[in-house]
Amino acid sequence: MVNPVSTKPSSLIGSIKLEQVNQHSLFKFTDDLQRRMEQLLEKKKADNITPSEVAELEAIGELDRIFTHMNAMLVAAQ
Repeated sequence: MVNPVSTKPSSLIGSIKLEQVNQHSLFKFTDDLQRRMEQLLEKKKADNITPSEVAELEAIGELDRIFTHMNAMLVAAQ
């Protein structure tokens, strides 16, 4: 299980894996981090999220945007 993190996306670097998708190696969240993000999104949707969880979700979201961009660059370069 992923523990609550600081508001820095870099604190989540250990929760990233490199996964082969078709002929591309792409950055993906570990299963634990993916589950944590889904839990936090559900709490936010239910309006039952704490300020520290909001910060955690924002950090995960920022990392998701970074890796989505990097993955797009990797695919475009191949």
